[in-house]
Amino acid sequence: MTLNTELAGLRDNFYANGPKSIVDPIRESVSSIKASYDPGTAIQVGAALPEFVLTDALGNTVFSKTVLANGPILITFYRGEWCPFCNLHLASLQKHLAEFEAKGVTLVAITPELPTKTLSTIEKQSLKFIVLSDTSNKYARKLGIVWKMPETLRPVFKTLGHDLIEGNGDDSFELPIPASLLVDGKGVVRKTFVDPDYTKRLEPETALEWINTL
Repeated sequence: MTLNTELAGLRDNFYANGPKSIVDPIRESVSSIKASYDPGTAIQVGAALPEFVLTDALGNTVFSKTVLANGPILITFYRGEWCPFCNLHLASLQKHLAEFEAKGVTLVAITPELPTKTLSTIEKQSLKFIVLSDTSNKYARKLGIVWKMPETLRPVFKTLGHDLIEGNGDDSFELPIPASLLVDGKGVVRKTFVDPDYTKRLEPETALEWINTL
């Protein structure tokens, strides 16, 4: 089963069986961002990746130039530990980690969640790749992949017990659009996957095919 088949099954089951008071606002928000998002605002293939200085789960500062010194990187933005679609995506990357490493590519996952949350994610999923905190989506904003969620979703998050203020450390009610970027060792973006529909993600197998073209 492919990652996106699994994600679609999760989405369809939720839409079919979830409470209408939760499902309807979520479906409307997805339709809204798909209709309004301009992919031209996101970082494009051929652009130089803006440098980042972010914090890992243990509070260490991680520099993009240090990671790139080891070769190409595959960057994945995810929304948070509370997002089951993100958890499936991270698990799929971990499953294929050895294949990425064999090709000399470093995996880097970036989330707006605070280090305490990223540490929880790493431990629960036994992740062996880099996970970084992009507080207030400052770096994601540089890449043009930040989504300001509609206020209609606040009651939904409350009902589901997802406290973004606690998890992200701010009340911006913003999330990154789940995106994946393949960046070569010189810091040039070579491939991108940016889809405003958070239930769709880059297949690890596709990412591995990308790497073969480097």
